[in-house]
Amino acid sequence: MADTHVLFVEDDDVIREATQLALERDGFEVTAVPDGLLGLERFRARRPDIALLDVMVPGLDGVSLCRRIRDESTVPVIMLSARADSIDVVLGLEAGADDYVTKPFDGAVLVARIRAVLRRFGHASGPGGAAGADAPEELECGVLRFGDLEVDTDGMEVRKGGVPVALTPTEMRLLLEFSAAPGTVLSRDRLLERVWDYGWGGDTRVVDVHVQRLRGKIGQDRIETVRGFGYKLRG
Repeated sequence: MADTHVLFVEDDDVIREATQLALERDGFEVTAVPDGLLGLERFRARRPDIALLDVMVPGLDGVSLCRRIRDESTVPVIMLSARADSIDVVLGLEAGADDYVTKPFDGAVLVARIRAVLRRFGHASGPGGAAGADAPEELECGVLRFGDLEVDTDGMEVRKGGVPVALTPTEMRLLLEFSAAPGTVLSRDRLLERVWDYGWGGDTRVVDVHVQRLRGKIGQDRIETVRGFGYKLRG
């Protein structure tokens, strides 16, 4: 973990300096900047392993910066927000963020969330669960088909109608969970545990927004909402 490079964009001097020190004590290399435009410049100069973006930063706000980063790469992004109920949290997730942390935060909690995101980006395979009645057709070793959707679980590639679909690692993890159990309803809590590595209760909005993003890429009707229970992949 000592070589892990974190880009941290935060305009509050006290929070920025204290968090940078805490992360460095845990072995992270940190590039900390006070505004979004400088954050984008630093991102392009040297790609970090993960980016921590405060929602309300000057120059280029965190949501817009997240969107710019996502246009250029699949580097994991965690948004930082002062309000858990803020619409900015949802906007950040819709812009491509993988998770968010509410301020004020405990340093140990932030480190745990960073490591959880990095773990799933480090190995996007390994979903569990038995296949349901809508078991997919297996075209070849590791390649599953759901209608016009093909999921290559070995090559970590997805095609729809033969056309490659670009997914972030978090979206890929989510699709792999659904693909492992087509036709089976997966609860939001289960998805938070399996995809986001939460060993505690998390915000289910993270799941809902990522499902919405995934639907936009693989087809709106491919993932069905089962009201009151969760989601399932249609075969």
